[in-house]
Amino acid sequence: MPEYEKAMRPEDITRLFVERSNAGDADGVAALYEENATMAYPPGEQTVGREAIRALWARVLAGGPRFELEQPLPTLISGGIALTSTPPGDGAGARAQVVRRQPDGSWLRLLDQPEFIPLAR
Repeated sequence: MPEYEKAMRPEDITRLFVERSNAGDADGVAALYEENATMAYPPGEQTVGREAIRALWARVLAGGPRFELEQPLPTLISGGIALTSTPPGDGAGARAQVVRRQPDGSWLRLLDQPEFIPLAR
């Protein structure tokens, strides 16, 4: 696997995700996740583990989607754990990730909720 830029702040992960996704780099996207990370996607399911997340992103990115960088909400940090989130421009509700500081000081996604769909009232 090539050497990828590391997220040295929790907020860096979103930028790196957009850059790598738009380049069609599923390996690079997967490198943003811990080895045993869990992603709540596809909707109603969970994808567990970096390799399964890489395979999922390979399928998604094969369609050539384009992602826009969204303005993050304030990051909440407690010790080596952080909660990052963005209000998506597509009106999908919200996006949230729990990230963990790694021994080298970089951050990786541990839990990823790429979309919360608002419930109809």
